[in-house]
Parts: sequence; structure tokens; C-alpha cells
Amino acid sequence: MNDQYQYDLFVIGAGSGGVRAARMAAAQGIRVAVAEQDRAGGTCVNLGCVPKKLYVHAAEFGSSFAYASGFGFHSRRAPFDWSILQQNKDNVTQQANRGLEGMLTKAGAALIKGRAILTGAHEVTVDGRSYSARRILIATGSRPFIPELPGKEHMLVSDDIFNLKALPTRALIIGGGYIATEFAGIFHGLGVAVTQVYQGELFLRGFDNEIRLYVAEHMRKKGIDLRFNSNPVKIEKTEAGYLQVILPDKRILETDMVLAATGRRPNTADIGLEQVGVTLDEKGAIIVNEGFQTSIPSIYALGDVIDRMQLTPVALAEAMNLVDRLYRGKDNSLSYDLIPTAVFSTPNIGTVGLTEEQATGLYASIDVYSTEFRSLKQSLSGTTERYLMKLIVDTATDRVVGAHMAGEGAGEIIQGIAVALKAGATKAIFDQTVGIHPTSAEEFVTMRSLTRSHSR
Repeated sequence: MNDQYQYDLFVIGAGSGGVRAARMAAAQGIRVAVAEQDRAGGTCVNLGCVPKKLYVHAAEFGSSFAYASGFGFHSRRAPFDWSILQQNKDNVTQQANRGLEGMLTKAGAALIKGRAILTGAHEVTVDGRSYSARRILIATGSRPFIPELPGKEHMLVSDDIFNLKALPTRALIIGGGYIATEFAGIFHGLGVAVTQVYQGELFLRGFDNEIRLYVAEHMRKKGIDLRFNSNPVKIEKTEAGYLQVILPDKRILETDMVLAATGRRPNTADIGLEQVGVTLDEKGAIIVNEGFQTSIPSIYALGDVIDRMQLTPVALAEAMNLVDRLYRGKDNSLSYDLIPTAVFSTPNIGTVGLTEEQATGLYASIDVYSTEFRSLKQSLSGTTERYLMKLIVDTATDRVVGAHMAGEGAGEIIQGIAVALKAGATKAIFDQTVGIHPTSAEEFVTMRSLTRSHSR
């Protein structure tokens, strides 16, 4: 590489994408530095996927105590201690922080602590000290978006929940995305009275409509207060210390905590992008080509900061693709098709491929196979929970173009189904596959009866 620079690659941000790119590049003998102003691991490890999933597990334990009597366990629900969960969660994330830092060092990358600012096409300044690099990678992630309304200073965002000192008695959650819906289930499972308010007709926009309706129905059955077509216009704090949330129809909701989970925005402010000439879109996301190159040829970007798909595995895949392109002589485009995802709501959602609505608009004819059932476990638990599974099939080719599920373990099951769809499996292949009995997952290979068809 060119010795006129201190580094061949300077990565700004030690989140999932930044760490992966740095490690893989350093393993190729590339001189790499990574600047991070906070903790290694970014949003996912510290303020997202990892601690949130621990909260999900905690919430599930609460219901498990109630459901155990059908299996012969006669015990009352154990008392819950939020401080213990918080401390143990911190232990896990801190261990992950140390592990990631160790991985970077072992790979040969230099970790520089401090806030990095772009000061040129080949220059980065960290806390007043300048570094030169042949290439610079922006992987600064995203941050929660706070809506503008009177009293917004009383709102918390998802980042705040991971440092919350005490669990509220009542919580009002604003938003209809996966973060809002997951936290509604988490708080409810931990014994909090939850209201979720969303301005649209139905939450989880972009997911399969039947799945969305199904999840809403079951959340309401559990006692979560869902209010659609409604958006707070004002928040006031009373002398007694609780919050009043005023809705457009003048109704007032009283609560102890308001969580704004209204989306995330790319972390691109005040890091020198505009001054250097990197082009951003109207939401502040960095515009890149298929090789993750910005408008400045020596500067690249990936992950949440480019706002394609804000998912940790996507950032990892983008990082691997970039390293392949820059240092391994490979020039393959990264496909964003058939990326599976999960919502750890109550019940869980797992999905891969096209929704029924999307497939109807793309194909001349589609077949929908679906099943709704109560599992063996649920038959003794005395719950109202059930499963909904569906396959979307292109009639002309018999190829399965979408698979969706709502129910316990949905993400675990859909991960395997995603492999089949990526391989181009047809409905006939699903039908020929022998199921594992008794499991819920076997229903994906035993759906024989056509539920409905759509033709254009």
C-alpha cells in the first residue's frame, strides 16, 4: 500500500459493521485504525439487539410462571427485580465490549478512543490529533429520532431504557415500528401497564398485513392497550409527578413514562461530512454506490448510516462485501433480496421474502398457503396464544417467494426457512420435506390445502 498515509483504512465507528470491516481488512495485512468515542459494539451490543433480547427473555419468564400450572407446577409468579436484570445485562454487554476490542487488537487493528471528525478526503482528526489514510470508512450507525411536540423533554428514547433506574408502573409508547412494538411486549411482560399509540391505521408497516392484524389481536388479548389512528399532540408533567399525554381528540392519558420509539436517523451530524463534500440525502443518510463508495472516492460508508436496511446482519454483510471488493479482488454486488428478519414482539414475528400484498402486485398469479393452530405446549398452558404460518407461492414457477410466521420462536424457525428460499425452493420441495414431529416448525412442510389465490 501507499506509504504516504499512516493507515490504509481508517474506520470511524466500532459498531458491528465497522468492527467487521476493520478485522477482516487487518487480517489481510492492511494497516487499519478504528476510532470510537463510546463503547465497542455500537447500537446492537450496547443499546439494541443484545440487551433488548435479554429484556425479551425476562418478559417471557413472567408469563412462563403463569402457564406452568397445566404441567403440574403450582407456584405463584416470582417477584421481579429490575435492578438485577439491569446489572446482569450490563455484565453481558461489558464482556462483549472487551471481546470486540480484543478481536480488533488481535487482528492487528489500532483502536483509537475519541470522537473522530473528517477534515479531508484522506484525513481524520480525533480529539485534536490528525491521522491520514488512503481510505476512510464511515460506520457511525444511527440514533433515535425524537418527534417535535410540546413537552418532548419529558419523553425517553430507547437508548434511555437500557440505563433506566426503576421500572415504571405505567408506560405509554409512541410509535408503530418494531422497536415500539417490542418494548410494548417487554414492559407488559415485566408487569407494567402498557399503552401503545400509533398515528397509522395499523402498526408494523411493511410487514405482511395478515401477520400485523394477528399480532395486534393477540397483544390486545394479553391486555396491551393499542391505540391506532392517534398521535400525541402535547405532554405535560403534573405536580404529582406523573405525565399527561394529550391526544388530538382532547382525551388525556395518564402515565409514569413516555417512550418515543418513532424511528432512527443516521448519525451524520457534526462529523465533517458536508465540509469535505460527502453527499447526503434528505434524511441525512450518506449516499453510496453499490460498492459503498461516497461522492468522495476515498471515503466509504455502510450500515445504518446509509439507511438501506437498519439490521446488524446487513451491516456485517456490507462490511464483508466492502473488504472483498477493496482487498480480495472480488466485485460481487450484495443482494438485499430474501433477507430474513424478526420482531421480538408478543407474539414473535419471523419473516423472509415478499408479503402477500407485495407478491400480489409483482406476480400474475400467486397461491397462499396458511395455517393457524395451537401448539402441544399451549394445549396445557391454558393460554390464548396460537401460531400463524403462511407461504406465498408464485403459481407459474411453484417457487416459494415469501414465508411468514407469528408465534413463539418465530425468528429461530424462519432463519432455516430463509436458506430454502435463498436456494430457490419450490412448494413441491417443501411438500417433499419430512417434518420433525411434534414441533411447530413442521407445519411449514405439511401445509397442503390452498388458502386463497390472487390473479391479475
